[in-house]
Amino acid sequence: MIVFKQSLKISKEIYKSNSPSQTQKIAAGLAAKIKSGVIALTGSLGAGKTTFTQGFAKGLGITEKVASPTFMLIRQHPIPKLEKNLYHIDLYRLEDPIDIKSLGIEEIINNPENLSLIEWAEKIKDQLPQNTIFVNIKIIAGEKRVIEVESGLV
Repeated sequence: MIVFKQSLKISKEIYKSNSPSQTQKIAAGLAAKIKSGVIALTGSLGAGKTTFTQGFAKGLGITEKVASPTFMLIRQHPIPKLEKNLYHIDLYRLEDPIDIKSLGIEEIINNPENLSLIEWAEKIKDQLPQNTIFVNIKIIAGEKRVIEVESGLV
């Protein structure tokens, strides 16, 4: 008897940015391809996670100001053309490991009517859905960044 295992296909794209506006353009381009699910943003402090989110939101047609939810934890933005919501979640201020269920995040990220971008997502990496798209932003020098987008499909 032959048993076939389902393989994991991983896709990785690498972008280079020389400015915050270029980072936003890259993110807006990705927004044209991604209409639902979870995007896990990682990178050091000041790498451009919120800048990326602002460009992504603009690419979705969101016109309201997108600010970091560092003190609020979660901000919701209606996506006009998709009749969905963009949830911008920032876990920077959380120091202890958290249970995303107790914060209501589990319900948000598992709802197919939502698109979620999570800054500092490494804090809950083990609790993210299997099809999460990971975006790692690395500071090269000054305003130069490398943006690595990795997705896995089963």
